[in-house]
Amino acid sequence: MHRSTMPRTLRRSAALTAVALASVLAVAGPAAAHAEVEAEGARALDQNVELTFSAESESASAGITKLEVVLPEGIAPGDITYEKGPDGWKFAPTSRGYTVSGEKRAVGEDVEYVVTVRQLPDAKSLAFKTLQSYSDGKVDRWIELEEESEGDGHGHGHPAPRLDLKPAAPGAKLVSPTPTPSAEPTTAAPTTDATKESEAGTPSAEPAAESTDGDDGLSPAVPLGIGAAVLVAVGGGVWWFRSRRGTTA
Repeated sequence: MHRSTMPRTLRRSAALTAVALASVLAVAGPAAAHAEVEAEGARALDQNVELTFSAESESASAGITKLEVVLPEGIAPGDITYEKGPDGWKFAPTSRGYTVSGEKRAVGEDVEYVVTVRQLPDAKSLAFKTLQSYSDGKVDRWIELEEESEGDGHGHGHPAPRLDLKPAAPGAKLVSPTPTPSAEPTTAAPTTDATKESEAGTPSAEPAAESTDGDDGLSPAVPLGIGAAVLVAVGGGVWWFRSRRGTTA
């Protein structure tokens, strides 16, 4: 009797140990939080596609304050339009993507927001690397690509949100790229009369100088003065010559 019950006891103990170990690992292991992006039925080269992003909180003491996304190749910051997100949060483009940020969320509260992409690139999948910031300064870096996201072999990596795309629809084409936003203000200042005069500049003196080019730069009064002097000199000489003859006679 003792021999027959021993294997049963051992099996029962092994089962209980396995359950207990699994419970300990579930509690002690990292939370299975993640960041995701979804767009139902998205195809390559689709236009005006709504993407829904979700970011789960990993902190037990701080709230999420900002999500920074690095856009994949083929999507520019100007191609993104912010649709909706947490109340009070704002969207801002960056040199490599955009940020969505605002007042800290409640501890443990996840974040979800929606953007529209002007056109998806011709690709099989897109990775949206995301930096998730908390009110205590902690940052979750969801930036690992598929081949890097294995982590410690137990699914504890930090994979970037990835969107798998279906092949492009027949006849779909890549539209012209979005113009790069200018650093200059988009609203032009009103043009006034003073602005026009300023742009025209001070009237130039060149036309007056050009009018004298034919006379080697001399004013018309100069030749007249010279002519008058010559006449006076000739007249004086004639008078002197006649006076001289009269005296001699």
